[in-house]
Amino acid sequence: MDPLSPFALIIGAIFVNNVVLAQFLGICPFLGVSKDVKSSLGMGGAVLFVMLLATLVTYLIQTYLLEPLDIKYLQTIAYILVIAGLVQMVEIVLKKIAPALYQTLGVFLPLITTNCAVLGVAILVIQKEMNLMQSIIYAGSIAIGFTLALVIFAGIREQMELTGVPKGMRGVPIALVTAGILAMAFMGFGGIVPTP
Repeated sequence: MDPLSPFALIIGAIFVNNVVLAQFLGICPFLGVSKDVKSSLGMGGAVLFVMLLATLVTYLIQTYLLEPLDIKYLQTIAYILVIAGLVQMVEIVLKKIAPALYQTLGVFLPLITTNCAVLGVAILVIQKEMNLMQSIIYAGSIAIGFTLALVIFAGIREQMELTGVPKGMRGVPIALVTAGILAMAFMGFGGIVPTP
């Protein structure tokens, strides 16, 4: 099987090379927004939208501007500007359409701008020399994997609020232990498909 086939890209990005649990990108929103499932789903949706658009726009900028003009050294700056603009757009739209979700996400919505997962995917698709279709599939799958990890983690954290966690482990310590165990669980998917 071709490691860049759509099936391998999707399964690999969601389960095998999960952006949070295997590549450790996007840890800040993973730990910060994962206190309840509703906020996690909202954050996951916002990341999906921004990641898809950012990957599309940065791919086009790389292919039709940076490479032809031989100014690839501006890649990081150009990508950060694109991502910041897209996040600003998402923030404005959410404020109008879903004010409750906007309030729930609070400070974490602007943090998508500095979410290294969004920038990381935009750079990875160029480094792995993916075409436009593969890049979009990969970005969407990475965002779905991010959302899946976030929602599972939020569900576990909600359940832990109802159980008797020892006093010294409450809050961040138990969250980090839980994230580690969740990462080990996702390691079980390794070898299902060849990944790029």
